[in-house]
Amino acid sequence: MFKLRLPMVFAAIFELATSAHAEAATLNTGDTAWVLAATCLVIMMTVPGLALFYGGMVRKKNVLATLMQSFAACALITILWVALGHTLAFDVGTPYIGGLGNVFLKSMTKDGLAPGTSIPETVYMAFEMGFAIITPAVICGAFADRVKFSALLWFMAIWTIVVYAPVAHWVWGGGFLAKMGFLDFAGGSVVEINSGVAGLVACLMVGKRIGFPHEPMMPHNLTLSMIGAGLLWVGWLGFNGGSALAANGQAALALVNTQLAGASGALVWMFIEWRKHGKPTTLGIISGAVAGLVAITPSCGFVSPMGAIVVGIFAGALCIYFATVVKKRFGYDDALDVFGVHGIGGIVGLIGNGFFAASLWSGKSGLLEGNARQLLVQIEGIVIVALWCVVASFIILKVIDATIGLRVQHEHEIEGLDFALHGEVVQ
Repeated sequence: MFKLRLPMVFAAIFELATSAHAEAATLNTGDTAWVLAATCLVIMMTVPGLALFYGGMVRKKNVLATLMQSFAACALITILWVALGHTLAFDVGTPYIGGLGNVFLKSMTKDGLAPGTSIPETVYMAFEMGFAIITPAVICGAFADRVKFSALLWFMAIWTIVVYAPVAHWVWGGGFLAKMGFLDFAGGSVVEINSGVAGLVACLMVGKRIGFPHEPMMPHNLTLSMIGAGLLWVGWLGFNGGSALAANGQAALALVNTQLAGASGALVWMFIEWRKHGKPTTLGIISGAVAGLVAITPSCGFVSPMGAIVVGIFAGALCIYFATVVKKRFGYDDALDVFGVHGIGGIVGLIGNGFFAASLWSGKSGLLEGNARQLLVQIEGIVIVALWCVVASFIILKVIDATIGLRVQHEHEIEGLDFALHGEVVQ
């Protein structure tokens, strides 16, 4: 009797396993709808969100050139991501770079699902495209008002392939940082440290704006920046919440934590500025909000809501310090505080995972729950990404400067990039 039933038991086990696998590999319309919506929110962050945020903070003679940078990044990186970026980041390859099996999406089908998800691979590709678009666009703020448009296009294209795509593979594509246990939910290293560090390298290599720091270079239209910051905040809910790649509890946690950190970062920056200068400013509160949103990006799916508030508080305090005190002390001209907000904010959030990752909320634990190793892994990952970005960005910029030149002519910078580069002016 036992011998007769044994094959039946194995058959039943096989049938259960097969059906479970088939269920896991079935498209989920709810998950797909959420990530489709999140994709639209992420792309909105660059155009018009970042474009308006940056455009309002530069001088009037450079506003159109600044808007153009974000718009051009959206168009250029879209094509480049489909051609080569996505496959290098997410195709099966080595621990350091993806393969070439999906160049121009040649292996993708309408009904194929992204590995380990219930959403179409096309949706996943488009969602990650939004991340690739905004990262080089963020860098542009560091050397605003003084870079050739042609040089900028070359830099964004090469940098996306040489720096962004490999780091995305290390962290999200099954690369060596993922295997180490490095935690980055939505881009603290891939997007924020990458853009912040590259921005610092770029502004040092391009040099200071003419007249900096002696001439006043106040934002020409903070109304535009406030609108842009609002669009960024709303878009960030999709940026982080969509990174769960499903309409589930982790997406909800990421969305709630994003809102909390943005709010706490905004308040901390505002109150510090208020106490120091006697008046709270619109530029201060939107800068603090972005700092909090940046910092929670890598940790929104791993920490508790209370942890998110703490991350936002630290981000507001440390980012205002680097954007004002440190920048002034060392004298570098990071025009729109890309390193001070994105670089430092990304580091705060990644280290926050090492401290505040909460097993009750995410199944991951940090130092506060006795897992000191997680903090060490986070620090190691930060150093690796930053070093790679410094070296690669320096080489790319050096080559471009030696061939076509990075900086506009002196008289063009004085005249303004709107007319000098694009033949247009704001009336």
